[in-house]
Amino acid sequence: MRATTAAVLVAGVVALAPRVADATPYETFIDINDQAELDDLLASQDISQETYDELLDLLSRGVSLNTADRAELYALPNLTYQDVDKIIEFRTLNQGVIRNPADLVAAGVITEDKLLAMAAFLLVGEGVKNPLAAHGWVRATTRASRGDNTVAPMMVRGRMTALKHLTAGIALTTTRLRMGDVSYDPNRNALIAEDKHLQFHVPKAFVKWDTDKVAVIGGSFRAGFAQRLVFDNSSQYTPNGLYQDDQMYFSQDLANECRKTDGELSNSPCTDAEDNNYVTPDFAWRNGLFGIGAGAKKLELGSGWAQVYGWASASRRSIYQYELVDRQVCEDPHDDSPQCSAPTVYVRPEDDLLAPAGRFKFWTLPNVFLEKLAGGNVTYYADRRNSLGATVFYAQEQNLVDGLDLDFQEWSRFPTGKQFGAAGANFAFGRKWLDVFGEAAFSYDKLPDSPQAQGGGGPAGILRVTATRKKEELEAVFRYYSTSYANPYAGPVSQADEFEGQRARDELGFRLRYLRSGKLMQLRALADIWVPPSTFETDPRINPLGRVQPKLDTYVRSDVQTSQELRLGLWLRYQDRDLQRGGHDQCYEVSTETSETGEPVPCGGRQLTSIARARYQPERNLVLTTMLQHQLLDDRALSPEAFRQDLALWFIGQWTPQAGTRIRARIRFLDEAITDNTYLERSISGLLDSTFRVRKRDSFRIRMDAKWWMDKREATLERTPNPELQLWLSYEARL
Repeated sequence: MRATTAAVLVAGVVALAPRVADATPYETFIDINDQAELDDLLASQDISQETYDELLDLLSRGVSLNTADRAELYALPNLTYQDVDKIIEFRTLNQGVIRNPADLVAAGVITEDKLLAMAAFLLVGEGVKNPLAAHGWVRATTRASRGDNTVAPMMVRGRMTALKHLTAGIALTTTRLRMGDVSYDPNRNALIAEDKHLQFHVPKAFVKWDTDKVAVIGGSFRAGFAQRLVFDNSSQYTPNGLYQDDQMYFSQDLANECRKTDGELSNSPCTDAEDNNYVTPDFAWRNGLFGIGAGAKKLELGSGWAQVYGWASASRRSIYQYELVDRQVCEDPHDDSPQCSAPTVYVRPEDDLLAPAGRFKFWTLPNVFLEKLAGGNVTYYADRRNSLGATVFYAQEQNLVDGLDLDFQEWSRFPTGKQFGAAGANFAFGRKWLDVFGEAAFSYDKLPDSPQAQGGGGPAGILRVTATRKKEELEAVFRYYSTSYANPYAGPVSQADEFEGQRARDELGFRLRYLRSGKLMQLRALADIWVPPSTFETDPRINPLGRVQPKLDTYVRSDVQTSQELRLGLWLRYQDRDLQRGGHDQCYEVSTETSETGEPVPCGGRQLTSIARARYQPERNLVLTTMLQHQLLDDRALSPEAFRQDLALWFIGQWTPQAGTRIRARIRFLDEAITDNTYLERSISGLLDSTFRVRKRDSFRIRMDAKWWMDKREATLERTPNPELQLWLSYEARL
């Protein structure tokens, strides 16, 4: 398991070294003990949602210093490639075993603060004295809010390791807000499904055998390779292999109780109370791979070695109802005619199927497609820093709903035509302080030609260069993703704007990232400029602006240790959706606006974010943090003559009076559009979270959340409950 206290890792430390710059581009120095502290970083916007997802997955999976390869070690927070190579060299000198991570500090491989910061991500503890012994954990969680009128959702997760290399995991949950499976109703020529009801699910389960030579996994898993251009759903910055998947997720916000409209009824099936009532959401999970994967990690080949991976998956896919189209009546989803709208989904009447029925709105439809997927990777390593490889995959979506030829809308993440894939080659080159990585790929799909993109597939490429010194790291990323590169499993470096539902598409860009860190100061800076290749076109159907639209995302962040107790930080970020366009009469938060002719036009607004942060630690067991955020952004709906101003203020405290006991508190004030209390959200929210050790190896956690909506929007005035109150209970037993 991961150590519960960092002191175990640093016993016997004899020397300290200056802190080195971060590697995997997390926005801040990551120093957490568990998911609760990671939640604080996300809530206070210290890290992005993408970083949170990656760290949460890494925290749940854990990393073994004895078996992790270069790519997996690089994913650990706050390590550079220089640190990673030193860890591998130290491990090799010690016959492939690092018995105590504190030995890394004693040998001068990494600094004490780096070891302490990554302690939560390391697999240490159980199984060290007897590696063949079985050990693991089981965690049960439930939550409820004052708006609930049904049973509370439940979730149970467990994981067990035995025989040193065998790991099994499972996740079970109940849902109350999930509709039944959809089917075709010939009487209505539409889809129909049972209303929400209590259900039981086993969304994640896996068994994995993993050694330094081979890896085999069955059940739910993820995979990723190279620069993530061909295939990656691993949530890792530098993936290389197959990863277990037993992760579950939750939304901190409450969910609307009733999302239905009248349909065939004379009135809405939702009462006024249900329309405005918010209840505890279900625990959620992401559709991943489900099947089998296997890999030979190290096949001796000449002076180097080769790795060979293959995987096959058959997983059921749920989809947002408006992403669907009936191909029987709509040949081209780019067509804006009514027959190309998403099929209607009716609520199945309880007694008489022919009775008038209401209609679902804004739902995710479960188990609509069966995705059959197969892929493989072959890579030759001359050494751990120099390699040449290839990755390929092919996927086909099979309709599970008879009666309609369901397919995807053009803006869905999954390509129309239900068949897609990609193939590509990658390389890595490393010498001294320099590492160069590259990948080129070509996608395959059944998309029809359109003015925006040619169907059939297209090219993409990425080049990443990293230069590392003792206290500095500089990374440059060059990327090109054509408008025809429609690959939903591509996860390379890209910006959040999308082309027909995909990020790694229609983007030509250059990103430069710099990190410098010392014992008293850390500096992080990033500049990313990119342009959609579609804006080079002159056809107004492709490029309604009629000109190139360069975009910019840049930030600089500095943290200074002013005293032993106080650390101050300042973060400035500027984002511009169109460098050639000025003025406030434009949009930023949404992706497009509508022209005078009704055509969608890309937004060109700007946003400037300023964050000041102070972290005060008067004693080892008490940490207090306060943050102030101010935003200026273009919002033509509020004012075409000035920036909209948003304000947020956080107070976060954590007290650990003794081992196994921790109390956290967080309060946030948020005011979007401070000049108009009838436009956007104004609220105060907070939580109190306590964890107690029940037995020597068990812990009990209780958390209380509250939120008071203070703005005067009509939806807020009718919202119930207000204030919101939630109670979380969790028990973890270590076996």
